[in-house]
This record gives sequence, C-alpha cells and structure tokens, in this order.
Amino acid sequence: MNTCQSLATLLLAEKYKLATAESCTGGLIAAACTDLAGSSDWFECGFVTYSNQSKTEMLGVDARLISTCGAVSEPVARAMALGALEHSEAQLSVAVTGVAGPSGGSAEKPVGTVWFAWAHASHVESEVQHFAGDRAAIRAATVQHALAYWVTRLQDPKASL
Repeated sequence: MNTCQSLATLLLAEKYKLATAESCTGGLIAAACTDLAGSSDWFECGFVTYSNQSKTEMLGVDARLISTCGAVSEPVARAMALGALEHSEAQLSVAVTGVAGPSGGSAEKPVGTVWFAWAHASHVESEVQHFAGDRAAIRAATVQHALAYWVTRLQDPKASL
C-alpha cells in the first residue's frame, strides 16, 4: 500500500479530513491525494499559494511575517498550516514552502530547502528538510515526506490528536 492509500485508510478510520497549503509543490500533494478514487471522503481542499500575496490573501499569513522571515521559513510554514485549517473544514493540514530550483536558492536557503508544517486544532509541528536532485526530484520527495508524517502520526497509538 502506498503512502496516500495508507493515509486514506487512517483518515477514514478517524473521520478526519485533510487540507493542504502548498507553495513549492504547486498542488502536487493535493494531486497525489485526489489521484485516489473516493478521496472526497477524506480530502477537504488544497491551497496552492505560490506567491507571497496568495499566502496572505488565501491563508491569512501576515505579510510582515513573510517580509521579516522570508516565504521559505518555519514561521511561514506554520502560519500556512494553521491558515489551511482556519479556511477549511479539515481537521488536519500540511503546509510546504521551499526552494525547488534550479534557481532561487541562496547560501542561507539553498535549492532543496523545504519547510514543512503539520497542524491539528491549534497544535503545529514543523521541520526543515534538505533534498537533493533536480526540481522534479525535490518536489517528489516533498510530497512523500509531507504525507508520510500524518501516516506515521496516525499509526502511533501513543500520539494524541
């Protein structure tokens, strides 16, 4: 069973719905989820917020946060994840913002840098990953990592949501 199928099974069992807030993946996480038949039973919606303005307008990310920390940052990823919950009927969300390349990287945030955030109610967890490869490889790794978190978390009997 692949990651999306595992996630679908777990979300259905808990009666949860998922929302995504995506920047560097441009909707690939939502597409991976909705590739499965019956995904409307567990997938709520996806926000593709590629521009800074769309992060502010669609998800409520404070523009000052983006200008201070940069779009590719932990605070922005966390705000995106919470914004996805606030602007949907989902119980769980995942947000990604990163540099997929081949350009756009810097010494501080090289190509392959991706910030992730996962939210449930008012609880948010976040982390940064650095993926290698070309644009397609970085985006594919981002999709896999974004969804695998919820699979692991929902399978953990000690995890309370």
